[in-house]
Amino acid sequence: MIERFLTNNIVSLLNEFPAVAILGPRQVGKTTIAKEIAQHISSPFVYLDLERPSDLIKLSNPELYFQTHSNQLIIIDEIQRMPKLFQLLRSIIDERRQNGQKVKQFLLLGSASRELLKHSSESLAGRIIYTQLSGFTISEIKKAGYDNDNLLWLRGSFPDSFLSSSDNASMNWRQSFIMTYLEREIPQLGYKISAEILRRALTIFAHSQGDLLNASKISAGLGISVPTIIRYIDLFEDLFFIRLLRPWSSNVKKRLVKSPKLYIRDSGITHALLNIKSYEELLGHYVQGGSFEGFVIENILSIVGNKMSSWFYRTAAGSEVDLILESGTNLIAIEIKRSLTPTISQGFYNALLDLKPKKAYIVYPGKDKYYLTSQVEVIPLYQLLNLLMNSANLSADNG
Repeated sequence: MIERFLTNNIVSLLNEFPAVAILGPRQVGKTTIAKEIAQHISSPFVYLDLERPSDLIKLSNPELYFQTHSNQLIIIDEIQRMPKLFQLLRSIIDERRQNGQKVKQFLLLGSASRELLKHSSESLAGRIIYTQLSGFTISEIKKAGYDNDNLLWLRGSFPDSFLSSSDNASMNWRQSFIMTYLEREIPQLGYKISAEILRRALTIFAHSQGDLLNASKISAGLGISVPTIIRYIDLFEDLFFIRLLRPWSSNVKKRLVKSPKLYIRDSGITHALLNIKSYEELLGHYVQGGSFEGFVIENILSIVGNKMSSWFYRTAAGSEVDLILESGTNLIAIEIKRSLTPTISQGFYNALLDLKPKKAYIVYPGKDKYYLTSQVEVIPLYQLLNLLMNSANLSADNG
């Protein structure tokens, strides 16, 4: 059992809000963490999976069911399958508040973020808080006794993939996971799109890992229109498959790049799409730089959550920072180098002059932490994650 750092945080949120939603892709461990959280709460709990026919029957009269279990924590998995529940949950929460009753909590799990947010924001505004569960981070696996960062990078952060008995077993799991999403999950959401077309689109995204989004180039490669490509990107972003990292801009008087950068969020999925089976193959592949960059960014954003905003910075003149974290007026600039002897590029140096960040780091795959200048610190990823957990008011003991 690898302890997730979000566990204690979600327990605290349940003491503050009547409803907490955990968002994240399928198979990332939402159900596991929800049941573990339930053990932290003194009252009994019930668990409902809205993809299970027997549980759907229990909710044929949801108001009666919730009344019957009014003294229990209620966990509802795949809540986006039954959006009409949101309005009912609001009524139940408000009625209990008005009657002076203690409001028992609802823990909602969802794997389609935009749909879930759309319905809950309309019905549960002020009554719900969201948190997002990603795959394993380096900090989590190290705390559990795994000291193989490269294995996590190769296989990705999904628990079943990372914990597989071999690289081949891990690859088989990821290939099956991708096809299940394309052939079953997306059609269930009402999209009638060829699984083969979607697979080709994802593969092109994998080849472009970390590049600026060029929808015209992608549409030409697939032979479909730019609006259709944008629709596919929106869909995959909604399902937590890809991340669009937007460019940072403020009052800096520079010609800034306006296109977002596109990443497949899980490095293991990227490697499966490109048929990269081993660490040795990965090191010899041209995508290794973009893959490592995306891997580092996902680890960092898994830690900071909504405590900080995330961007990248690039100007037409070549100033560039891979990741900017913004909290209030403070900026943290992070450059990512797949080298044991990283140096400060001219683009990063110029960007620091433009942005004047509070902190500046170069993340690299080495073990030691040291300064290149009085401002720029070279640091291993797991050490940066520990620093960010503290600066974001998260306890390292939470995971």
